[in-house]
Amino acid sequence: MTSPLLDGFRARYGASPLHLLLVLCSFALTAYAGIRLLEDDALMVAVWFVGAALVHDLLLLPLYTVTDRALQALLLRVPGAGARGAGTMRKRVNYVRVPAFISLLLLAVWWPLVLNQVDRYAAYTGLNAAIYWGNWLLITAVLFALSALCLVVSALRGRRPGGGNEQ
Repeated sequence: MTSPLLDGFRARYGASPLHLLLVLCSFALTAYAGIRLLEDDALMVAVWFVGAALVHDLLLLPLYTVTDRALQALLLRVPGAGARGAGTMRKRVNYVRVPAFISLLLLAVWWPLVLNQVDRYAAYTGLNAAIYWGNWLLITAVLFALSALCLVVSALRGRRPGGGNEQ
């Protein structure tokens, strides 16, 4: 059951009114966070933001692009990865990309603790900061193990007759 008013809105906006409401709420939340962030030291926040953008665009983007291309080239050299298997091998790169991305994201967020760079952490929290290195390594190992398990399940499903690789 749709109304002509709702259909006209969808035709003009391209999505439902709920989508518009959620987008407006996210903009309001972002504006609030930006105002709160900038009220203390706007210049240093702007310097940090520009610096982070430059580090990402000039250092990290080329680094992970080259790494991804090297990984794709390495996987395409695997025996049996001819012209037909090249598409499958490109899809399998994601089984390395995803856990690597999550692991590096965790490292980027928690690097002071993971690399034990916080001197007063134990004094403030009563917790030992040395455990973060082992925890990060364990989380990374579990992420890659789960990804490898997903790859094995995907490969086994593809080998079965009618296994879902009829694209």
